[in-house]
Amino acid sequence: MRLAAFLICLALPAWGQSAGEAARDAMAQLQGAQDRLQSAGGARDQIKALTETVQAYEAGLAAVRSGLRQVTAQEAELSADLSARRSELGHLLGALSTISNTPEPVARSNAQHPIDSVRAGMLVADVTEGLQAEAETLRSQLLQVQDLRDVRAAATGNLEDGLTGAQDARAALARAISERSDLPTRFEEDTVQIALLMASSDTLGAFADALANDLPDPDAVLARQGNLPLPVKGIVQSSGRAAEGVYIAAAPQALVTSPVAATLLYRGPLLGDVNVVILEPAPDVLFIFAGLETLYGDVGQIIPAGTPLGLMGGDATKVNGILTENETDGTDEAAQPLYLEVREGQGPVNPDAWFALE
Repeated sequence: MRLAAFLICLALPAWGQSAGEAARDAMAQLQGAQDRLQSAGGARDQIKALTETVQAYEAGLAAVRSGLRQVTAQEAELSADLSARRSELGHLLGALSTISNTPEPVARSNAQHPIDSVRAGMLVADVTEGLQAEAETLRSQLLQVQDLRDVRAAATGNLEDGLTGAQDARAALARAISERSDLPTRFEEDTVQIALLMASSDTLGAFADALANDLPDPDAVLARQGNLPLPVKGIVQSSGRAAEGVYIAAAPQALVTSPVAATLLYRGPLLGDVNVVILEPAPDVLFIFAGLETLYGDVGQIIPAGTPLGLMGGDATKVNGILTENETDGTDEAAQPLYLEVREGQGPVNPDAWFALE
């Protein structure tokens, strides 16, 4: 193998721009969420528009975090290889320098055969060609490293702006929900009766069963049985109790929405100050969500699918401000667990009978 070809084979394989492109696409997604926020205030259905805006921010922030992580990893790998290539090139140049500085008397005393001289000339030509190829590779690597650093800096700035925008969108959504008056109500909240029910109930299921009332025309809900979306984006984990509830490891401050049209039977603290939301989507069917920090809506309202129910707890800046996974894997200390339980009749059933858990 000619030396030039050998040097080229040693060069770093071509680095694609997948990480940089992913980060740029994520930034565009986040910018789209920011644009949504500007127009949501004048939307006819403001709550729906703001809900979609908050969800767009959540998706955009997650995508930017993922893109940042990819860019940082590729930059580190490329920089390490660049450093190694520089070292190799330095050793080669040192060897060539040593040869070129060989004293003339020494060279004369080791006279070469003409064929050896030709071979030496070919070797020098190969080395020169190889060095030029290596220099081009190093120059390309340097440009890629700089490009990745520029992308990382821009993405970090977008991440910080996105955090502010997401908080603004959540605040606007909370205000819009508090001012809402267009939803039908099946019954008014009776605080005395609710207090009596709480006092006499020692489990979530017992309390939910006591509140249950029939829903009119549940056919649309039953038609989606087994395919309902999760109330919050996250990783599903078993609760450790067969055929009962599951936990969804969600991002801090994640928006929780109703997966289907239902009556809001209860919202508030229960069983040790844990915030609970109970929905009745069909007769003798209850969805129980526990672990929210902020709650939306009024008891007795008949809410459409996608209606915001509240926000998870936690500090969003702790995960959005650093390079984390696109989705929490449930082991992240910042992950917020939402408990989901489904009850039919008088007992719990496996949630996968209603929800698409995978």
